[in-house]
Amino acid sequence: MSIKSNRRKFIKVGIIGVVTSFFVQLVHAKKPTPEEIKGPFYPIVAQQDKDFDLTKMKGSKGVAKGTIVIIQGKILDTKNNPIENATIDLWQANAAGKYRHPHDNSKAPLDPNFQGWAIILSKKDGSFRFKTIIPGAYPASNTWIRPPHIHFKISKVGYIEIITQMYFPDQSLNDSDLLLQRKSQAKQALMIASKAAGEKNIFEYNIVLQKA
Repeated sequence: MSIKSNRRKFIKVGIIGVVTSFFVQLVHAKKPTPEEIKGPFYPIVAQQDKDFDLTKMKGSKGVAKGTIVIIQGKILDTKNNPIENATIDLWQANAAGKYRHPHDNSKAPLDPNFQGWAIILSKKDGSFRFKTIIPGAYPASNTWIRPPHIHFKISKVGYIEIITQMYFPDQSLNDSDLLLQRKSQAKQALMIASKAAGEKNIFEYNIVLQKA
């Protein structure tokens, strides 16, 4: 084979390699998780119990009412790298649709055994896991019923803080929720958890942060 032929082959292989590398980066690149409003019920009264198990209150033997589920996932950057020690601040309504918050004046009952709020850290591989219940739907207005959802605030030095909401799959109220439906279908897909394969009560939800 001539030197010219070898040169052409080298250039061709090089171009293919660059294109392949670029394609791989595109495949693995992730868009930041869509932001959402914090809502009126972010906790303002500190509580001692803010661990990963929201189904029990410290010092109580009771268990929260509702369907107990596990939420697990990873905190990642836009290049699909795990983010360690990201602060995961989460809060939600109980099974009756009531927040443990002084401004929630609905007639739904409080659950004395439901924690309602947790602050945990992501692990070295970016993973997190917590135990909770599927929150109840509740009226946001006379014509708007909010579907079950969990609020998240994710922060880490060097990254842009994200406040978002995670929705559950197969919830009919998702289709009429004013907040979720104002998002594009692509963004909605990033905000709806998925069921873990072969598991009825385990949901998976990854959150992607963008570097500051």
